[in-house]
Amino acid sequence: MIIGLAYLLVLASVPLLGGRLTRLADLPLRKPGLALAAILLQVLVISVIPDAGDHTFHTTVHLASYVLLGAFAFANRRIVGVPIIALGGLCNFAAIAANGGVMPTRAGAAESLAVTAKDGEFVNSAVLSDPKLQFLGDVFATPTSLPLHNVFSVGDAILMVGVIVLVHAACGSRIMPRRFHAQAAVA
Repeated sequence: MIIGLAYLLVLASVPLLGGRLTRLADLPLRKPGLALAAILLQVLVISVIPDAGDHTFHTTVHLASYVLLGAFAFANRRIVGVPIIALGGLCNFAAIAANGGVMPTRAGAAESLAVTAKDGEFVNSAVLSDPKLQFLGDVFATPTSLPLHNVFSVGDAILMVGVIVLVHAACGSRIMPRRFHAQAAVA
């Protein structure tokens, strides 16, 4: 949830840096249905039916959502920022795939969350007994003093950088060189 708040702050920073948010509507996104389907699949297995009882179903759907997001990123790879976003997504996908569909979480990062899952409930991020690619997992935690305290990964941080680049390039902000403004509008 804190990541969603960070994305909103990126959007709020655009007008402060001389950009126009309305330019986002002009982004020539290809195959947007892939991204929408991926998001809906993640919402389905994480929030709507986390306790459906079939771990294989949940992990398959979770991994499939990343494949759809990868296809969407590939279709839009010429838009400034999308390759960075794709790299962040690939880091997350690698960690999740290596751990049977679950993002490994560092115990120290998860300690302060106090989130408990019901027995048999699918969780997309968990402390695992023998994690693979732990360094790509949720190894960082936001300060507990922040609202919506959460854990995040290297991939999440890379995704955030990509979103900042994409949004500020597409919106024509002063923090992006002019040559990137034109590239953001070409797909």
